[in-house]
Amino acid sequence: MSVEAAGEGGGTFVASGADTYRLESALSFATVPVVRPLGLALIAAARGRTLTFDLALVTAVDSAGLALLIDWLAVARAGDCQLRYSQPAETLLSLARLSEVESLLNGHHA
Repeated sequence: MSVEAAGEGGGTFVASGADTYRLESALSFATVPVVRPLGLALIAAARGRTLTFDLALVTAVDSAGLALLIDWLAVARAGDCQLRYSQPAETLLSLARLSEVESLLNGHHA
């Protein structure tokens, strides 16, 4: 299953296993408005289950992208879904470390 969004920057979630989706996109000010609804739809559909977003193919990230990942964790928690992030890039972890939220991305989940 592939969930895609068209628009500036675009974004794609591709199913890569049971309740695991690989995000293929930048996470930036330009792409967050396009990518956010895709993640929200996957989270809503995974109520009562554990969902994993594989971040290995995230091409770039800025503070808006980091805020989006934190937002998805909060939405998942409120919607009875455990959300995990796998394979975050070192640039993302560095940004999270600077923002003192690294534990949210480094093996922890909502």
